[in-house]
Amino acid sequence: MSSSVSSSIRTTVHESLPYVDPEPTPAERAAAESLIASELQSSSDDSSSPSSILPPLPEPSFSPIISAELTRIASKQPLRVIDLSRYEAADPSDITSSSNSSQLQNELSRAYTAATYLEGRHAHLQLLDSFGKNAWLVGNWQLEAELRDLERELDATKKEIDVVNIQRRRVQDEVGGELKGLDEAWRRGIGRVLETEIATEGLRQQILEKQRGG
Repeated sequence: MSSSVSSSIRTTVHESLPYVDPEPTPAERAAAESLIASELQSSSDDSSSPSSILPPLPEPSFSPIISAELTRIASKQPLRVIDLSRYEAADPSDITSSSNSSQLQNELSRAYTAATYLEGRHAHLQLLDSFGKNAWLVGNWQLEAELRDLERELDATKKEIDVVNIQRRRVQDEVGGELKGLDEAWRRGIGRVLETEIATEGLRQQILEKQRGG
């Protein structure tokens, strides 16, 4: 992950004048890519990645319950969270006249718990059958409304991006001629400077030759 982050940082490109600058020639592009590759090789050590400045991850410290659960998952043992036997009614054949009152009380309590749970579950299912469809439709309507709002916001953002790009192109096209003229003037100035330096060097050589001859 750190390599991908550092790579994304290195390959970030900021546009300057994309509508005015001429396209580079194949030779210029190859030279630029060669320089970029050599620069990446010189900075490919781990010290240049953002992860090198981050502190090391702390050692995990789990509670005994979490540790036991991780051990269960590692051994692929089934999860047993709820004891379902407490909701099961006792087999009538197991209850005899010789059963003591404590055992009968426990069985009666378990039967009452199961009956109460089933009664509540039945009430919930009735409510779900009566009002669940409407609640589901209302929830879908709310999600669709939220989706429409997001789509409108996305369309507005795309339009703003298009307007900004059009404005950027218009501004760059307006100053493109001026930039081209300045570039040509700069090139002519450089050429004149070179011509002046060549003439100066020639004059200096002539002076030296005359001094040697005199």
